[in-house]
Amino acid sequence: MKTIDKAETARMSEAELYQNEMKLKISRDYKNTIDTAFDEGKLEGKMEGIIEGKLEARLEGRVEGEHQVKLEIARKMKHKGFSENEIAEMTGLSASDILLL
Repeated sequence: MKTIDKAETARMSEAELYQNEMKLKISRDYKNTIDTAFDEGKLEGKMEGIIEGKLEARLEGRVEGEHQVKLEIARKMKHKGFSENEIAEMTGLSASDILLL
């Protein structure tokens, strides 16, 4: 929208001034709506990222914890004389995990 200087507004009728003000108001309202939606979208995206990151970290922690429990069970089984194949079958651990015990 073009900018109107003071000289131009001085020559305008009341109706033209009112119409110009309404156009400016509509333009500003539209811009504010877009800016607000953009900011809200950014905030929503950040919140989703934080939540997703926390859930992923929690899941990774849970998986790591389960793996540690399996390793501890495998150590005990190995100590009790179970074969590597039996340990792998019962714990779901890989042969390389069992060899490292």
